[in-house]
Amino acid sequence: MSPSFTQILPICQSSAFVPPPPSSLPKPAPPKTYRRLRKYGRLLFYLAVGTGLVWAVDKQFYYSSLTRTTRTIFVVTLASLDYKINFRANPPLARSIEALNARNAERVYDLLKTNGGLYLKMGQAIAMQSAVLPPEFQKMFAKMFDDAPQNDWVDVEKVIREDFGKSPEDVFGVSFDGEAGKGVMEKAARASASVAQVHWARLADGREVAIKVQKREIAQQVAWDLWAFKTVMHALGWWHDLPIYNFVPFISQRLQLECDFENEASNSERMAQLVRGEPRLNGRVYIPPVIRSLTSKRVMTAEWVEGVHLWDKESLTAPWKGDNRGSPGVHGGPLDPPGAKPELKADEKGRFKPNRDSWRGAKRDGGLGVSFKDVMTIMVDLFSAQMFLWGEVHADPHPGNIFIRRLPSGKPELVLIDHGLYIRLDPEFRHEYALFWKSLMTFDNKTLGNIVQGWGIKNADIFASATLMTPYTGGSMQTSKQLMEQLPGASRDEQVAALQQKARKGIREVLGDTNKLPRELIFLARNLRIVQGNNQYFGSPVNRIKITGSWAARSLVDSTDLTYQQRIANLGRHLIFKLVILGSDIVFYTAKVRQFFGRGKGMDDEMEQHLKMVAKDTFGVELSHGMFEG
Repeated sequence: MSPSFTQILPICQSSAFVPPPPSSLPKPAPPKTYRRLRKYGRLLFYLAVGTGLVWAVDKQFYYSSLTRTTRTIFVVTLASLDYKINFRANPPLARSIEALNARNAERVYDLLKTNGGLYLKMGQAIAMQSAVLPPEFQKMFAKMFDDAPQNDWVDVEKVIREDFGKSPEDVFGVSFDGEAGKGVMEKAARASASVAQVHWARLADGREVAIKVQKREIAQQVAWDLWAFKTVMHALGWWHDLPIYNFVPFISQRLQLECDFENEASNSERMAQLVRGEPRLNGRVYIPPVIRSLTSKRVMTAEWVEGVHLWDKESLTAPWKGDNRGSPGVHGGPLDPPGAKPELKADEKGRFKPNRDSWRGAKRDGGLGVSFKDVMTIMVDLFSAQMFLWGEVHADPHPGNIFIRRLPSGKPELVLIDHGLYIRLDPEFRHEYALFWKSLMTFDNKTLGNIVQGWGIKNADIFASATLMTPYTGGSMQTSKQLMEQLPGASRDEQVAALQQKARKGIREVLGDTNKLPRELIFLARNLRIVQGNNQYFGSPVNRIKITGSWAARSLVDSTDLTYQQRIANLGRHLIFKLVILGSDIVFYTAKVRQFFGRGKGMDDEMEQHLKMVAKDTFGVELSHGMFEG
């Protein structure tokens, strides 16, 4: 039975709770202030505010130059570390070397496209050389030739005002409201590239022109971009133990000059004069004249060209259905028939330029009716003359810079535009380079060795193979002998890793003394590779090596920089060279016969297949040319 309340009460009263005296209590603990947390919180807040402020100022006043540079350094450092850690047999943080290449190709491609501007130009330069990169890079960089986004008209107008101090209406004498007696200009660009975009206009005097306007952000970004480029190349050279930084100042200077349109105008005028003075090219090559009074550092105005893009195969070879005047505007002639004045009517995009494609016929299935052989012969002749005869070399002859038109005779005319990126060869180096090519063709290994040794190159065979873009068989055969060497490692990844080390060694051998190596060789190799790619695209219709070698040998006779005695001596050697060169014709026509019967490809294709074997087995590099299909 439970105790009752009356029973419990006395017990509680006898043991009543007595609170302890205050003196016996411990001192009260101070309240938690979280000083460290608040300190780091403030730092984080200040950092966030500061970063946001820098980003806003950078975006508003510097066109995100600092942001783009920071992004570049981050991506390149990440990619370099990735390769440093994982480029080996059984990579610890990747499924395979192919997966490693794929993710870094995507990183670099995304970086270039996101940054835009001069980065796109750098990406296109890489893309034209991407045949020596791993397949994962080739596939990704094939997209680099897509049109770049164009700037709004507001930015275009600001550039024109800043350079001329007047509005586009006052500079070009145009009206956007249909004012009588004025010309017209399209606000929407006809083409947009990495650093500039092109607008069509008809001046008040009736001339139709292409107005090339530099994108407004480029002037602010170029210094940052080139600084980032130098930093990145220095880091890559250090990470991968390659002597590449010595070439960076020369490349940077060329890229900076490309942003100066007055320099481009001078290049264009000089090339036009050289072409006119060379009987073998005058009438076959056309350089659109520049209007100097409408040209500045960031704006260039030149004659508008109506032509067919180089890679438009169907439009090149389809039957001609026009009149006997040839293409509109051919060789600087009128764009329209005598007495004709097409009506200017704006389309939905605000474009006024008349369509001049009646030469395609009623069914629009016509073309220029020219042959690939004639087109490529002109191209190889032109760039060979630039290298060996004049020493003025267009270093960016990609297909977008070449148009083809039909002459009244039915033969093609090659129109060359975009003269911003040129290199100049001094007479001594130009003669050496011509002699180098002549020695390649005649297997004059003693002369060949002396020349490349003077350039600081240790391995003449590899350099000769890289120049010809096929294994050179006239020297010590060192390149071909390396095919027989047994590589260490049983697995594929182990062999690829060993090949990479071999490749680095080979590159160091070729570069040798980089202080002696002529910097111009970088852009000469680029030019040769682009021309070879164009020849392959058309099925190798011409013997590119023979034509190039013949120009090299002939330039040693024709060059006015040489003394009369030297030219006479070279003439005798040239006649011997012409006999020796017949061997190249035998190889070329043998390849053409095999190609006709479906038992092979063109000469350039077969040479590249041979070079692919050497590159893969010797250096672990898979060559490809799929990018020329896009």
